[in-house]
Amino acid sequence: MTEVLTIDGTEAHVKQPNQSYEQPQLAPDDLRYCQDKLHHGSRSFLAASFLLPVQMRKAATALYAFCREADDLVDLGVDATESLRVVCDRVEQVYSDRPLLSPADRALRSVARHYSLPKALLDALIEGFAWDASHRSYQNLDALEDYAARVAGTVGAMMSVLMGARDPNVLARACDLGVAMQLTNICRDVGEDARAGRCYLPLDWLAEQGLTPEVITEKPLAQLLDPRNANKVRKVVDRLLARADELYTRADCGIAMLPSNCQRGIRMARRLYAGIGDEVARADGYDINHRAYVSGKRKLALISRHWFNQSAFDRTLLNLPPLTSTAWLVEAVQSATPARPVQISRGLMQNNSNTRDEMIAVLHIMDRLEYARRKQLQIGSGKLPMHYAAGRK
Repeated sequence: MTEVLTIDGTEAHVKQPNQSYEQPQLAPDDLRYCQDKLHHGSRSFLAASFLLPVQMRKAATALYAFCREADDLVDLGVDATESLRVVCDRVEQVYSDRPLLSPADRALRSVARHYSLPKALLDALIEGFAWDASHRSYQNLDALEDYAARVAGTVGAMMSVLMGARDPNVLARACDLGVAMQLTNICRDVGEDARAGRCYLPLDWLAEQGLTPEVITEKPLAQLLDPRNANKVRKVVDRLLARADELYTRADCGIAMLPSNCQRGIRMARRLYAGIGDEVARADGYDINHRAYVSGKRKLALISRHWFNQSAFDRTLLNLPPLTSTAWLVEAVQSATPARPVQISRGLMQNNSNTRDEMIAVLHIMDRLEYARRKQLQIGSGKLPMHYAAGRK
């Protein structure tokens, strides 16, 4: 069976398994609402989701939409304390029998009930949002990974649950992947965060370089933004990227243990996020004012290089204990009894020209989306006339 995905007039034909499995009951309008959230959110997550089995993609889209809404509510709200209270209440309602008003909440309830998604994972995610709202800083790597476990390790654990992968070793590696992605994001956004008065880099590492930014106000952090300190900041960023690479390597063996037709989407997400770190690391000169991103051509090169190399991982890493920061997330999933086994098509991974064509089509869609987004920004700034919105020029 082939599913046709259409975005901005571009079609991608993605093969799906012939088996018919029970899926969470998502109302069509609620699903469309969640899909819209995803299409206007993370491009890397969107690209990876196209390569997941259809039932997995719908569930992941619902999960993403709720998390995106909750994050925006806390991050952009006038009163962070009140926003956090609202988000916590929404989670409580999702796990109750009370009527729900938000399409994202209704979709999440269906997913949570179908997959027995532990509430503790969402509670931990919201705790991470609270840490963000308080402009919390992190004295060392352990403290930073405690934060990354909440805002991203939880997502790795939740995605693992959606795939029916509740083995503790696989869950530990899923959390490794989430933490690695968050560390990559931190390295990419040092300048953006510093201008907002935030610093996520380990303070003890910065102190070793003679930097002691005071993260107590929303004023820009002058020490981090000072061009004279660029090399010092770069050393800390490179050190954190190296830690992320360690965790990406640990995660590879966990990805290999996922259901076969879930692996390519997760592997794609892993490569794209690691690629962002590579762009930061390989820049000729570290520019804190430049936000690294992976171009469409670079994405294709990254995926093509690793697509067929699926056995290149150290199997001994699979049995490593979870990070101290994520062990409790693994335990939370282990303590929750699934209502039903999750059935996702297994069997041989299809590495052939069709699979490669799917990948290229997805990346083509991502390029179209990126082009459209940049064009809208140019129109909004007056750099392009309004009639350019009608088509590609």
